[in-house]
Amino acid sequence: MNDYLLSLLLGIIEGLTEFLPVSSTAHLRICEALLNISLSDPYWKMYSIVIQLGAILCLPIYFWPRIVSLLRSFPRGEKGDRTFLTHPLTLVCIAFVVTAGPAWLLRKRIGANLESLLVIGLSLLIGGIVMWLVDARFGPVPPRGHYKTEHIEEMSMAQAIWIGFCQIFSAVFPGTSRSMSTIAAGQVSGMSRASALEFSFFLSMPTMIVATGYDLLKNLRAPAGETALGRMPATSHEWTVLAIGFVVSFIVALGVVAWFMKWVRTKGFTPFAIYRIIVGIAVLVWVWKGHP
Repeated sequence: MNDYLLSLLLGIIEGLTEFLPVSSTAHLRICEALLNISLSDPYWKMYSIVIQLGAILCLPIYFWPRIVSLLRSFPRGEKGDRTFLTHPLTLVCIAFVVTAGPAWLLRKRIGANLESLLVIGLSLLIGGIVMWLVDARFGPVPPRGHYKTEHIEEMSMAQAIWIGFCQIFSAVFPGTSRSMSTIAAGQVSGMSRASALEFSFFLSMPTMIVATGYDLLKNLRAPAGETALGRMPATSHEWTVLAIGFVVSFIVALGVVAWFMKWVRTKGFTPFAIYRIIVGIAVLVWVWKGHP
């Protein structure tokens, strides 16, 4: 396939799947395997990280008015009932720290799992089942007595810690999906679909910017005595291919975020759960038939 068309395709896949609860990592890995893109190629290693950053950068732009509003209300909150420790911005930071520590300690395990289609297939399948069950149980009409947090301004520290803990699974097991784990965890803890999704988006900003930044530095600046795993473009052709993927992923992701925020308020997450189950089974069958 022509490199420009390939970059266009990968940019669309990244933009479509980065914020949907279906795992962009899994979809990029599957696509690369189907198209015989060498994961050991230093350029394509760097490329995957950069186009992911393109998708992530759409969030500060889309949520800019909301971010400004939260900054202005810090630390008392819009209703004046928050404190420094319970303001939504602080809760995002707390959830991030809960995730980042264990993820850092398990980084070697994470790297190994990224190369395993078996792990990705199982994570897609199991995550789909979990999401389906959670949305059916805690969806638009929660069980009697189940506390419902309608807005992130009503969140508790316990909810933030719980969501941060559950996000660890998405870091360790590619295919789980960061948004799936945070949304499902939020619903279980008493958050509405909309508030769980919004908190997921806010949490993804520091989480993914730090993660992609670390991955990029790790790939391009190896420790003394070691060879870097990735490399920056060396020709105008490679720069153009990278630019196409970056811009396309940004534009597509921006549209997906706007659409998804509206969809969730009325439709829920069940269609994505079913899709995950189908793709997970397909990947496992593929692996079972002998794909490495």
